[in-house]
Amino acid sequence: MNITSTRNFPISFEPKERNFTSVKDPGLSAGEEKKTEDKDKVEESGKKNTKNSGELTASERQQVIELQQRDAEVRTHEAAHISAGGSAITGGASFSYQKGPDGKQYAVGGEVPISTAGGNTPEEKIDKARQVQAGALAPANPSPQDIKVASSAAVMEAQARQELAIERSDEQKQRATGMYEENQNETISSEKEKTSNTDIFA
Repeated sequence: MNITSTRNFPISFEPKERNFTSVKDPGLSAGEEKKTEDKDKVEESGKKNTKNSGELTASERQQVIELQQRDAEVRTHEAAHISAGGSAITGGASFSYQKGPDGKQYAVGGEVPISTAGGNTPEEKIDKARQVQAGALAPANPSPQDIKVASSAAVMEAQARQELAIERSDEQKQRATGMYEENQNETISSEKEKTSNTDIFA
């Protein structure tokens, strides 16, 4: 079972098509012209991949800012799961990424594996369920999946509490039965003792 911060990210990045017009140089042969054209394409491609903030449009800069904020939010979200989940967490966070207009990868979703298994006694199951709930609901804004995991853990806790109540009830019955039998034995012993100490007068 995974607790996750994956959400739909509202920003979509569509590659912008650019039209290039080639101007023939009468001094170049066909082969040289082709080499020059290929070189220009490589240089242009390189520029696209290494675009710095100064070369971005206002809209692209805003997209980068929002992606940076989302990246920080996702990482903080998953770190909260790991910090609060304790031994219920079975692995590190994994992220899904989105490439920004600056060519960098930003985390836009993530998940942390968490186990609800374990616990041989009702008390251990209750402790585990509480730990899972704490881990699932640790982030400031739990995702729908986080809430689902927490709900499952709450059901697990309720079932364990019911088991514990039955166990305690059985224990009380056993103690009560034992005390009754002990009292009965004491009563019988006392009656026998009275009988043996009674003098009979003719």
